[in-house]
Amino acid sequence: MMTGSEIASLYEAMVGITDQMLAAAAASDWDRLQQLERQCAACVRQLKDNGDGPLAGQERVRKVNAIRKMLDSDRKIRDLTQPCMTKLQAITNNKTVERRVARAYGV
Repeated sequence: MMTGSEIASLYEAMVGITDQMLAAAAASDWDRLQQLERQCAACVRQLKDNGDGPLAGQERVRKVNAIRKMLDSDRKIRDLTQPCMTKLQAITNNKTVERRVARAYGV
């Protein structure tokens, strides 16, 4: 079981990771973004595995502030990645249609 201070520190570490994720998304460094997503997921697993119980006092404030910062970064990351994801989806859909036509007409 993690102490309250350890839990708050892990949330703050996740803020650092999400800040790096935002920088990677802004630079269109998708490989780095994916690597950082895995690091963030490992932190979440650590919290789940070791108990992320309720906190009190300053530790609670630290956790809440960290969550707010992560949510802000997440919104900004989504704003940066959404246009690329939309393009990728359009490309994927077009390729799927091409394959269906090719199969239907034996091309």
